[in-house]
Amino acid sequence: MTEDNRGLLEASLGDGRPLLLFSGVVLVLAGGFALFLSASKHFLPHDIHYLGMTAEQLCKVNACRIVYFMFHDRVAFGGALIAIGALYLWLAEFPLRQRKAWAWWLFVVSGASGFGSFLAYLGYGYLDTWHGVATLVLLPCFVTGLIRSRSLLEQPRGIGSLFKRGASPPWLSSFGVGQAFLLATAAGMIVGGLTVMTFGMTRVFVPQDLTFMGLQRTDLQTINARLIPLIAHDRAGFGGAICTVGITVLFCVWCGAPSRSLWQILCLAGMIGFAAAIGIHPIVGYNDLIHLAPALVGAVMFIAGLTLCWKPMRSR
Repeated sequence: MTEDNRGLLEASLGDGRPLLLFSGVVLVLAGGFALFLSASKHFLPHDIHYLGMTAEQLCKVNACRIVYFMFHDRVAFGGALIAIGALYLWLAEFPLRQRKAWAWWLFVVSGASGFGSFLAYLGYGYLDTWHGVATLVLLPCFVTGLIRSRSLLEQPRGIGSLFKRGASPPWLSSFGVGQAFLLATAAGMIVGGLTVMTFGMTRVFVPQDLTFMGLQRTDLQTINARLIPLIAHDRAGFGGAICTVGITVLFCVWCGAPSRSLWQILCLAGMIGFAAAIGIHPIVGYNDLIHLAPALVGAVMFIAGLTLCWKPMRSR
């Protein structure tokens, strides 16, 4: 019998998947924390320090509409983080464990999108310290997990594995139409996320946002000169997260072999993401249908896609 001469650190890191699983868990917890803070109507300490105002103080301005608007972004962001984390847990435990190269490359591409969107926070000059520290802690774990898990992959290991369809049902079959709906929803998330992130770094608001708050940009600057940079920071982060969710869902649907676990994780991620993004609007009273239309259409298409894919995925 040969002795196990590994060190504790080497044993803990394993094949890299534990670090990727840890990254997924951290994202789920971070998303849950964002939802908790918004539900309790609190800002983070560094937000308060930056603004020089608490959420309670800002809530006294214009019937709390500014705070409600900020929380509506943060709830949607939290739901997106939970969705990404859940998808990462599935990727690490199922296709990557089965040595699928596409799963490893999806970690690379979606990670580049997620961590890269961190730079969008700088568009308006506000960078919160908590987010910066969390990124600095999580990024080395994520990268180390990728490096160590690279040796797991079956041949061929190239990025071309992302473009190979995991299942090829006829597009006009119920399964093919279901896949098309899911892929179209994911593509819409990518476009929508990039749009929100771009607005976050430039104009920040669409007309419906200002109508909901009952204020103009000049009014916000008069109330607090740092409000717009903080809101821009939230918008850019939310947009980057939605884009990352879209990328991850797109390739999970395209590359993943049909299975119960894939259907279940898509259902879970979609349920949490859409529930947060849509459900917060009636809670805060932001019910503009033009603003909500993309999310509502996406949710309907996603549900239709899951419904059509349920039997084929379960049977396989």
